[in-house]
Amino acid sequence: MRTISLALLVAAACHAQLPDLAALLDHRIIDPGLPLAEVQAFCEAKVPPMPAVKTLAEWEKFAAQARQDALDKVYFRGALARQWREAKTKVEWLDTIPGGPGYHIKKLRFEALPGLWIPALLYQPDGITGKIPVHVALNGHNYENGNAAPDQQLRCINLAKRGVASLNVEWINMRQLHADGFSHYRLNQLDLCGVSGLAPFYLAMSRGIDVLLALPYADAKRVAVSGLSGGGWQTITISALDPRVTLCNPVAGYSSFKTRARFPSDLGDSEQTPNDLATVADYTHLTAMLAGRAALLTFNAKDNCCFASDHALQPLLDAAEPIFRLYGQPERLRSHINFDPGTHNYEVDNRQAFYRMVGDIFFPGDAGFSAAEVPFDAEVKKNAELEVRLPADNLDLHKLAVAASSGLPRGEATRERLAEIVKYKAHAVTAERAGEETCGEVKATLWKLRVGGTWTVPVVELVRGEPKAIALVVADGGRKSAAAQIEALLAAGQRVLAVDPFYFGESKIAQRDMLYALLVAAVGDRPLGIQASEVAAVARWAGDEFKAPVSLESIGPRSSVFALVAAALEPRIASLKPADALASLHDLIDKDWTVEKQPELFCFGLLESFDVPQLRDLVGAKRLR
Repeated sequence: MRTISLALLVAAACHAQLPDLAALLDHRIIDPGLPLAEVQAFCEAKVPPMPAVKTLAEWEKFAAQARQDALDKVYFRGALARQWREAKTKVEWLDTIPGGPGYHIKKLRFEALPGLWIPALLYQPDGITGKIPVHVALNGHNYENGNAAPDQQLRCINLAKRGVASLNVEWINMRQLHADGFSHYRLNQLDLCGVSGLAPFYLAMSRGIDVLLALPYADAKRVAVSGLSGGGWQTITISALDPRVTLCNPVAGYSSFKTRARFPSDLGDSEQTPNDLATVADYTHLTAMLAGRAALLTFNAKDNCCFASDHALQPLLDAAEPIFRLYGQPERLRSHINFDPGTHNYEVDNRQAFYRMVGDIFFPGDAGFSAAEVPFDAEVKKNAELEVRLPADNLDLHKLAVAASSGLPRGEATRERLAEIVKYKAHAVTAERAGEETCGEVKATLWKLRVGGTWTVPVVELVRGEPKAIALVVADGGRKSAAAQIEALLAAGQRVLAVDPFYFGESKIAQRDMLYALLVAAVGDRPLGIQASEVAAVARWAGDEFKAPVSLESIGPRSSVFALVAAALEPRIASLKPADALASLHDLIDKDWTVEKQPELFCFGLLESFDVPQLRDLVGAKRLR
């Protein structure tokens, strides 16, 4: 990128010191698209490819290990999540209401985990004899209608009239469960405590299957799951990891992490981009894990939300088709692209594609089975008719996090443990001068620091006179927000390096930035660790470059945390002075913060081992100012 002369930017500002500094600090050093390009390349490179297996035995060995690792290391990580997993499914059957000709609706609630009840509706065919197929209907981000959405009701009605019992399960934060405490971004509060926030989501699905298979008429060999959007994510997740599912139909609900890195539209909520999933399996692997069963992958040609067919579908088919062939069942993997309406939908064309799959897989040779949907719109009920009574004290994600945080941190707070939690790395630095300018008594040098061969960190070096020491400055508002503090440091004879590390200031990602922070964690790193590693690397470089001791000053609660981590792990940082610092990581939970605005602070397991006092202890009282 051609560097614009600073003289043009600051000539008019050389009348007062603070305007001078503001102009210098506001100068762009890196291309605006560079932070996005770097995080995309970083995440894409870390997504594991499909294994080069040649035999069915090789694949099944790999798939069994990947499935076990995903469950143990991601979905049920942490002792508390494992306890939830081991609890028995508790079900309470409530009212039965008329459905329409051929079926009725039973209301029920079940515990996803002790104290967290999920409302559900069972569409049960009349006059059941023998064993029949069962189906879990999963809904996506439909806050108002949830499992009462008309398309969801019509799917369940049509299946019930075809002899399939459907359990219509409500999703966390939708309709009856729509509340702040159930916001998906609050699952990261559990992550902070070292408890997988994914566990409640997974258990809400797996307990639903428990409910269905406990029915005396349920055929365990014919278990289907389907859903749109967030329901599509649920469908691929439970179907890949729970072998009880024998047919699945995710609709416009997921894509490979490699695809997501390049298509920001596909980046989903916290549950869809969980910590470390891509270290054990990509969504391509999850798709291939369906082999030996049956799958219909449905995508929309003009999807106005996410997962459009032209970029999302083919990588999944490329991964799964060879594995289905190893089973000798290539016909059991099918895809459907919807063109009418082609937008983000599970309307009649997509539903009929699912019915055809149900007929072929669950009712083979049944000439009377029709895939044509009958428009039973008159049987679609209003939301109030489908209300399921829930306990007034029903737990939610925030309440679970409050309980999980009690008594934390615990255990030995060592530097080795901190480095492991934040995924700290001691990076080398390559420095490039990007320009310089003198305004009054202040000389500014612009630096592009290439850190670890991966990240470009923009730095403004400011000098007045002959400095004796070096101050690194980081701020929640980016370097340009710190002009007053920097002026004070210059007046005190310091060489100031104003740094914008990952996700801050000039290094802020141009689009869907918070979701890319989640993706960084999904591929096995941590935004907090990247920030601390960058700051520590700049400190080492500065000490070597200018032959003077290096202090670190942070401004703001977010910066204070990664500055503490950097100072705790890098001895070349001679002192640390945090301003407007976070007093405790418990504040994130007690004040009910969410990951959208402070993504790096919800570092998995950080509060389990460290709070701010423990981080300060690692820095040491002599180095804290």
